[in-house]
Amino acid sequence: MISRHWRGLARRDRANAYVEHLRSDTFPALRELRGFIDASILSRELAEGVEFVVVTHWKSMDAIASFSGRDLEAAVVPAKAAEMMIDYDRRVKHFEVLEWR
Repeated sequence: MISRHWRGLARRDRANAYVEHLRSDTFPALRELRGFIDASILSRELAEGVEFVVVTHWKSMDAIASFSGRDLEAAVVPAKAAEMMIDYDRRVKHFEVLEWR
């Protein structure tokens, strides 16, 4: 299993809208992809805004390619979501999950 991590810093007044975007647009689309397992939204308040880390789990790197395209480390950030951000990762990080309980 592969864990895919992305970080974004949302404008404070857009943080709730960003979470709603994930719940209503992004996650339903991911659930349709073969090899997608699950997703988590992590958040914390910072002086500049609200930081989010979105962690998705996939069966394989090939499954991730169905979402990201050929460049597996390219962040997939729709314009609608990018507008809510102060800053965000353009590249994601992948980790092999050694243990899952």
